[in-house]
Amino acid sequence: MAASRASGYSGTPLAKKLGVHEGARVWTLDAPEEYRTWLAPLPPGVRFAAALDGDVGIAHLFCTRRAVLADALAKCRRALASDATVWVSWPKKAAKVPTDITEDTIRALALPLGFVDVKVCAVDAVWSGLKLVVRKELR
Repeated sequence: MAASRASGYSGTPLAKKLGVHEGARVWTLDAPEEYRTWLAPLPPGVRFAAALDGDVGIAHLFCTRRAVLADALAKCRRALASDATVWVSWPKKAAKVPTDITEDTIRALALPLGFVDVKVCAVDAVWSGLKLVVRKELR
């Protein structure tokens, strides 16, 4: 069952969906305990960062509260290089997890910071993911 949870519904491995590539440095905020197993098998050389800094290439935020997300997005914008990727995951409505975040909430918070959304995917049965990058003219 872990493999199907990890890939959502498409059958594509989660690491591939999220763009986790060889040598990537990944930082997470409030990731579920099973997150790293969802990503297996990882490409060679992938490292998980303990702190958010300019060497992180992929930040993955798991949020259920707008205020937490707003703070995390602002920190990502300040700390990450302009070519980094930020994935924001929020609970799907069907998961019945209390949240005040929707896809529109993420956009409302991210766009004024210079992010733009470029992809959406199922992370697992509970979490959806929206991929954010810095707008091209700001890179």
